[in-house]
Amino acid sequence: MSLYKDYINEIEERKNQGLNPKPIDGAELLSEVIAQIKDTANEYREDSLKLFIYNVLPGTTSAAGVKAKFLKEIILGEVVVSEITPAFAFELLSHMKGGPSIAVLLDLALGNDVAIAEQAAKVLKTQVFLYDADLDRLKEAFLAGNVIAKDIVESYAKAEFFTKLPEVAEKIEVVTFIAGEGDISTDLLSPGNQAHSRSDRELHGQCMISPEAQKEIRALQTLHPGKSVMLIAEKGTMGVGSSRMSGVNNVALWTGKQASPYVPFVNIAPIVGGTNGISPIFLTTVDVTGGIGLDLKNWVKKTDAEGKVVLNEKGEPVLEEVYSVATGTVLTINTKAKKLYNGEKELIDIAKALTPQKMEFIKAGGSYAIVFGKKIQTFAAKLLGTPAPVVFAPSKEISIEGQGLTAVEKIFNKNAVGVTSGKVLHAGSDVRVEVNIVGSQDTTGLMTAQELEAMAATVISPIVDGAYQSGCHTASVWDKKAQANIPKLMKFMNDFGLITARDPKGEYHSMTDVIHKVLNDITIDDWAIIIGGDSHTRMSKGVAFGADSGTVALALATGEASMPIPESVKVTFKGDMKQHMDFRDVVHATQSQMLKQFGGENVFQGRIIEVHIGTLLADQAFTFTDWTAEMKAKASICISQDDTLIESLEIAKSRIQIMIDKGMDNKNRVLQGLINKANKRIEEIKSGDKPALAPDTNAKYYAEVVIDLDIIEEPMIADPDVNNEDISKRYTHDTIRDLSFYGGDKKVDLGFVGSCMVHKDDLKIVSQMLKNLEKQNGEVKFNAPLVVAAPTYNIIDELKAEGDWEYLQKYSGFEFSDLLPKNNARTEYENIMYLERPGCNLCMGNQEKAAKGDTVMATSTRLFQGRVVEDSERKKGESLLASTPVVVLSAILGRIPTIEEYKVSVEGINLTKFKPISTK
Repeated sequence: MSLYKDYINEIEERKNQGLNPKPIDGAELLSEVIAQIKDTANEYREDSLKLFIYNVLPGTTSAAGVKAKFLKEIILGEVVVSEITPAFAFELLSHMKGGPSIAVLLDLALGNDVAIAEQAAKVLKTQVFLYDADLDRLKEAFLAGNVIAKDIVESYAKAEFFTKLPEVAEKIEVVTFIAGEGDISTDLLSPGNQAHSRSDRELHGQCMISPEAQKEIRALQTLHPGKSVMLIAEKGTMGVGSSRMSGVNNVALWTGKQASPYVPFVNIAPIVGGTNGISPIFLTTVDVTGGIGLDLKNWVKKTDAEGKVVLNEKGEPVLEEVYSVATGTVLTINTKAKKLYNGEKELIDIAKALTPQKMEFIKAGGSYAIVFGKKIQTFAAKLLGTPAPVVFAPSKEISIEGQGLTAVEKIFNKNAVGVTSGKVLHAGSDVRVEVNIVGSQDTTGLMTAQELEAMAATVISPIVDGAYQSGCHTASVWDKKAQANIPKLMKFMNDFGLITARDPKGEYHSMTDVIHKVLNDITIDDWAIIIGGDSHTRMSKGVAFGADSGTVALALATGEASMPIPESVKVTFKGDMKQHMDFRDVVHATQSQMLKQFGGENVFQGRIIEVHIGTLLADQAFTFTDWTAEMKAKASICISQDDTLIESLEIAKSRIQIMIDKGMDNKNRVLQGLINKANKRIEEIKSGDKPALAPDTNAKYYAEVVIDLDIIEEPMIADPDVNNEDISKRYTHDTIRDLSFYGGDKKVDLGFVGSCMVHKDDLKIVSQMLKNLEKQNGEVKFNAPLVVAAPTYNIIDELKAEGDWEYLQKYSGFEFSDLLPKNNARTEYENIMYLERPGCNLCMGNQEKAAKGDTVMATSTRLFQGRVVEDSERKKGESLLASTPVVVLSAILGRIPTIEEYKVSVEGINLTKFKPISTK
């Protein structure tokens, strides 16, 4: 009874928060619940029945195993529970998705009682989450002549688990709710500072947008029963900045429908829209939940009589409204005509949101069911020796005679599975691809673990070359939330087969290295496909896609991902960098020059940026690819020279070896396998058998952008422009200004050098600038705090060996200690330099934050409202993004420097290591 009483106490605590009982996932607690159900005189029996039926997480949770076993006993008549008949027990099993429930159903279907076997078979025909062990049992019985097994296999071959589902409604009525004007960051839907609660779906749902917005959504639902509320980004893109499954989960929780009456707080079918569409990684997450994402195009650029775009006094396109989506507007999505209507009036074509593949996701309640369903149908047809009937929408295969391949097209063709043999595919083709590297991060990892349990996966797919579970987003503060969540996460992922930042057995030192840096190192092939649970999964080798926790789970479980081959934009460079410029300035200038070249149109959005940056090593090149998340690109690819790629791979090998030396390799020797693969790739390049990845000369691009290095005269700063009169222009990453714009007098309250945008050379720049300034002024005095967080421990070790860390220590007022980790987030800062633990630190916003209302100058990637700094009553918080030298000098001066001050501070420091290569 002790666990149940503890649970009762927790239920009472949650009642005070307006929450329902937390779903049960543990075997021990559910065993007590079942004991109370069996005891007909037990005072808790009625409550225990409700908990057993309605409040147990399905899949491979230990509780699901206990539930499935008890239901089997009821079906076999070994236990009688008047409220749960055998027929109801079968229904409950049908909602448990996989794992233990499938094992029980197979036991019953292949058992001796024919009546029970037929009932079990009926349920099994509706299930799709079967793994090799389940299919092997079915195959063995089939080959032995079992009639029931044959019946199930024949049903699977016909894909009746899909064909017998209800069709998607022809008309879906929605009522609009404008979540905000301008780009909607997933931070609004699932704030980073609430990351600790993401796996507690009901609790986390309370943080979406605001309590006022939640009340307004409920009011719309009351006023419009039967209609779905569609969340909208007016004059912006929905879901930018992150791939968060928790953001989509929250939207579904408030506006979707319950996936199963017996599984609490798991909702599906959210509907979202944006004037400029949906961010690509967010749209993937919407697909996971069987939702709909609409590109509304309800504001367009105004044109004059000659068809030219009208510009305002700032030189920006003037927008005019084509139709209104004001909150409370009732619209109709016609899934047959693939149009959006207001009453009888046709508004726009929405065919891209309702492709045959997406319609299947909607019908099946999510993309997972389709992925697993296709696998099962293929298995069954092969076992029967017959062709699989065409049930699912055929993969879209676009092949253009005489047209060469872009870099991403080459990678997809190499890794594609299930496509027509010998066919060369171009952009727009729908492709299943094998995934080489997978990354799970720590604030979404618990959700990934839940997804793996829900899809009944127990071990990593053998075709994945390597997978890593990070600890970087919770590195700053080892508080009670982290202590409760992280060890549990690390054990689950370690058992599943991932390399983990923390060793559950405590045999190696905890690594809080930034996930993107680790993935960048363990990617040892420029032809690789990488999937990671974070929008900044954008490696400088191969092609990497940031993904939601569910897509990460699917990649871990199956070793595959499905998506269309994206279009590419080619980026090349001309001219020479000024000696005083940092490569970060090139990154910002790329965005600025691209927008100017295309009249304000972001040609990068939703596409691959193929950047010809071949003279930069992987660490430095990552600064560019990392930023492409802020350019709203789907992904990016670095085209590297052979010798540069070899050097990058040698560095990767050395860092993987350090991980091995620390004891991080697992029983499958995954890390050693990566070194072996790197050696093979190096030999291929050296021998000329397979040079570094490059596009064909006759490849076709959506657009080509040439960045002129000669015109980059000053450091470039990405400004959130928090006071722009046009709300939609605030907190985008598109406002890029040069240093002189600020006149040398804009106050800076805090500087931050860290997160994934910096590498070892950035930390060396900090050291060298301190030396410069000390020599010039006799001392270094900070007029604002400077927070420095190295991305990895390796960098610190190398800085110590090279003498730079000692100099950083000299000027620091605080240095992290792994022996004494902080257990409370810092809320106040002194005007000193803080050497913080490797990890995300301020960039993540879930632990450390700047003081409310501060102006922060940072090297990080996030300038969204409330992320790094929240607003105060006195002023809006703002996070400006710049290069390391600008950040350091801003903290020392307490203001943004003039160009003259900047040039003096970086004198003699080699900031410019980038020289463009000819693409002719």
